[in-house]
Amino acid sequence: MGPDLSDILNNWPFEAGKLSVRLIDGADNEPRLQVRLDLGILQMQLDGRPDGLEPEGFGSLLEYFEARYDEVQLSSDSSEYLSEEIEAEEFGAEQTASFSLSPEDCASLREEAVQFYHRYIALLAIEDYDRVTRDTTRNLRLLDFVRAHAQTEHDRETLEQYRPYITMVRARALAGKAFEEEEPKAAIHAIDEGIEALRRYYADSGQGDLFEQSTEVQMLRGMREALVPKLPVSQRSELKKRLDDALQQENYELAAILRDELRLIKDSGDSAKA
Repeated sequence: MGPDLSDILNNWPFEAGKLSVRLIDGADNEPRLQVRLDLGILQMQLDGRPDGLEPEGFGSLLEYFEARYDEVQLSSDSSEYLSEEIEAEEFGAEQTASFSLSPEDCASLREEAVQFYHRYIALLAIEDYDRVTRDTTRNLRLLDFVRAHAQTEHDRETLEQYRPYITMVRARALAGKAFEEEEPKAAIHAIDEGIEALRRYYADSGQGDLFEQSTEVQMLRGMREALVPKLPVSQRSELKKRLDDALQQENYELAAILRDELRLIKDSGDSAKA
């Protein structure tokens, strides 16, 4: 029988409704990320694959499949080059098989994506914005890879439902890092890029009418509204110039956003004087 974990769990009680996350030193003196769950503790590596495994000697299963894809592409390119130099019958070359992900491959990649999801949510709780950006960017890359190479329509579409959420968390992390470095303008820019990415996603997927209803869009807009009053008042003239340019270009949606920014800066300034 294995060791009883009761003492460890009792020393870190579970709190319902709260995401409890902590960093600890592992037995190898390397840091570990822990999350307290109702039935135990989830422990993850801070870097590499969260469970510490190296599939086929690679840092992740995604990296393994990406390497396989690169090999197929290189082999295909080489075959095309050789076929231009000599007759295929004389060389005896066979056509290179195209790369694709089987349903089993896709299932394994989805399981790996869940590991990274658990980690970036925990990292967001301790405000490790650099690693959140790294893991969300990586999972978006996984979504792109599966959509491009999965054999079945089901596998190509299954993960797409999570793209808005991952995009939102990534924008939050980029904005959080910028604000941490006292760059509110850069933070707002990161949020705007996230909102625009969501707009493209809904438009490209034929769901443009869902953009305004998106929870992720509303969360980013709420974060943006909270950040705008923190812009230096000296940026008011720049905002006015951008507003004039937007009106000249008949970009009325951007103009409305810029008017809101100007109003929020003014309201913030008035409150400070009061």
